[in-house]
Amino acid sequence: MPNPKSNYFQRRTKTQGPRANERIRALDVQVIGSNSNNLGVMPLKKAIEMAKQEDLDLIEISPNANPPVCKIMDIGKYKYDLQKKANQAKKKQKTVSLKEIKLRPGTETHDYNFKIKNAKKFITKGDKVKFTVKFKGREMQHTELGKELMNKIIEETKDIAKVESQPKFEGKQMVMIIQPI
Repeated sequence: MPNPKSNYFQRRTKTQGPRANERIRALDVQVIGSNSNNLGVMPLKKAIEMAKQEDLDLIEISPNANPPVCKIMDIGKYKYDLQKKANQAKKKQKTVSLKEIKLRPGTETHDYNFKIKNAKKFITKGDKVKFTVKFKGREMQHTELGKELMNKIIEETKDIAKVESQPKFEGKQMVMIIQPI
């Protein structure tokens, strides 16, 4: 024997996509025909009948308009087109990540050149680069070495990058962020 409360705990899923046919709430709607011509404002029942005569659906395109704008077309095709547009927009979206390069005030020239080469590679890919110069112990007395290093970085990358945040101290380290032009 089925439990009488079994329906009580079932999840109610929200319907996906635009309202169509009998789910449209307005009394009068602005109708666009299947061949994209404007048919004017008409009662909802008449618009649904016109759509059924063509074996198509009445889909609410712009629900916030007054009266709502509905189009006569196939709901499956409409949902497919919306999904296709969303996928295209997602493809064109560029995510920018922040890469960090750590240095010390006494970093040797070969290591420095290697790190600058990597930074230029990151910038040409479109990523931001965060430079961190760490100071330990007595190096804190020579913060001008860190400033010189940051200025040298700015000078070497000025043709492909601009400074997003100027070099500043955060505790025992100096931080600067550069981004592509």
